[in-house]
Amino acid sequence: MIKKWSFALQKWQLYAVLVLTFFIWGSLYVVSKYVLGQIPAFTTAELRAVIAVLAIFLILRKRSLLKVRKEDYKEIFLLGFLGYFFSLDMQLLGTQLSSASLASLLNALNPLVIMLLAAFFLGEKLTQRKIIGILLSLAGVYVILGDASADTGSDIFWGVVFSLLSVLSWGIFTIRLRKIAQRYAGIVILFWGMLVGAVCNLPAVGWEFVRYGVPMFSLSSVVALLYMGLICTGLAHFFWNYCLGHLEAGNCALFYPLQPLMAALMGIFFLGETLTANFLLGSIFILGGLLLELLGKAHRG
Repeated sequence: MIKKWSFALQKWQLYAVLVLTFFIWGSLYVVSKYVLGQIPAFTTAELRAVIAVLAIFLILRKRSLLKVRKEDYKEIFLLGFLGYFFSLDMQLLGTQLSSASLASLLNALNPLVIMLLAAFFLGEKLTQRKIIGILLSLAGVYVILGDASADTGSDIFWGVVFSLLSVLSWGIFTIRLRKIAQRYAGIVILFWGMLVGAVCNLPAVGWEFVRYGVPMFSLSSVVALLYMGLICTGLAHFFWNYCLGHLEAGNCALFYPLQPLMAALMGIFFLGETLTANFLLGSIFILGGLLLELLGKAHRG
């Protein structure tokens, strides 16, 4: 018998968890900016996954919670490959070949892609209020990140292609996860998915070792990697998986534009970046788009 470790939260608590999730994911940009200056990208991604997997295993090894049904092996592998390997690696390649600003703008398409896929495959209602809210939030992301059209370079085409592949694969991952998250605790899916992603990522790590050599680790980079693995990966992805098991995928996707907002806000406080008029205007658009749908739900509910 498969045990499911779960607990009930009210809807407003689930929304609070989503806000916290994207706050954590926003902090990832600030921390990874430091780590990637010392450790190559694929190796960083691998270490994040390994740290998260080991932490979950140590927490749950004495419980019968990590078991999955044999008929779900294929689905778990697909989720790990799509979400925790292919999508994340495509995002890294897209950022490397274009620029952080352009890759971030393309990554902001995630909520729109998820919403459309959820409407098509899960039958979730695509309301006018939800569409307007997402478009407002996307406008806010664009205003904050600025005009990425100045990016140049012979590799920019492939950078855009890889970023779009990342967005599409993450959308498919989210829709499939929404189905299976109702049968298993989010932490179980996270454990096996991350393990699959880590194994699939090993060839890329080997290539980096051959090209750059074995990286040197400072104390500060180790602390940063622990934060990325335990908090940004383990905890935040557990929150995301849990919310997907209790809310519609389209509703969870509404919170995506908070990620670049949080990243920009933390850049102001921790990296000394400037508080600009674009940031304030973009923040108004993002929060307005989110509140438009949430207040609409409160009025209907």
